[in-house]
Amino acid sequence: MTDDFLPRAATTAAARPAPSWAKKPPPKSKARATGKITARRYAAPRDPHQHARKIADNVLDAWYQNFGGGSSIDVPLGTVGGLSLLRNLPGLADWVLNLQPEELPKLLKEIYLGHWVKRPDLINRAIRLHDWAWNPDPGKQQLRAVHAVTRAAINTGLLELTGHDDPRQCSEADVLSPLLTGLRHKSDKKWRGEYHTPACVTDLMANILVDKDFAQPGKSFCEPAIGSGTIFRSVAQRLRDLGLNTHDFGWYGNDIDSLSAGCAAVNAIIWDLGPRCLIGCADSLAPDDHYAKTRTEAADAFEERDKYMGAASSIVAFRRAFDLVDQLTSQASAA
Repeated sequence: MTDDFLPRAATTAAARPAPSWAKKPPPKSKARATGKITARRYAAPRDPHQHARKIADNVLDAWYQNFGGGSSIDVPLGTVGGLSLLRNLPGLADWVLNLQPEELPKLLKEIYLGHWVKRPDLINRAIRLHDWAWNPDPGKQQLRAVHAVTRAAINTGLLELTGHDDPRQCSEADVLSPLLTGLRHKSDKKWRGEYHTPACVTDLMANILVDKDFAQPGKSFCEPAIGSGTIFRSVAQRLRDLGLNTHDFGWYGNDIDSLSAGCAAVNAIIWDLGPRCLIGCADSLAPDDHYAKTRTEAADAFEERDKYMGAASSIVAFRRAFDLVDQLTSQASAA
């Protein structure tokens, strides 16, 4: 099996003269820099925001055809969010596609646990997206739907959009925003007042408001109704355009909806906003002393992580000690 995929050859047709407009050089596009052209990249829209919407559309079709909707919209969101945290290593996409439906929850758990070791606060905030994967007895229909969603996302080029080592390339678009918007029922969005700002608007705002005089390292950016974090994505890209590091800034995002806050937490990892990023889930209109509740929850998450990691290290040390004792005992018996 080769790592590269070739696009399908065009069907042959009778030769005919090209129209006059086809002889003009094509306009320069804002296409992403591409390395190896794969079938998934070849078929994907060249504009990253259109690419993200295409992924969301295909995932929505796969989900509704195999599950029929309902209130379990955290399942497709958590599936796409987890897959978005993967790096696009050679052959990985095909390995994921070859997994059986019952193997996918385990994969998603391992992905989220791997990032929990680094950022327990953000993964804890995203628990509404991945809590379902810990169900010891998932339904077969749900597993089939997760399998269909996984195939739809991977085959539409999800890893080609979010799986880069370069955070700038990972931050070209927000995949979870159109997916969350598409999964919400119209009446539900109206009741919640949930309307995500388009990327073109947030990019324009970031380009106008953020310049080198304003964006001094140590400054913090706050968003009281963060949604999936699209504004943070635009600001992060603007900072990179100015030659600045997102890790030198503070990021404080909050949303009253737990699914939106979970999406923002996952995106904060994908976009590499840095160690000073906090995502809260609370009422922004309620009194809060500079995200005191969110800070406390983040500190508790790191403390819990350290406790579990310490216990795991002790277990490993004990097992090694027992193995050494068994080895010495065997050698002594043989002598």
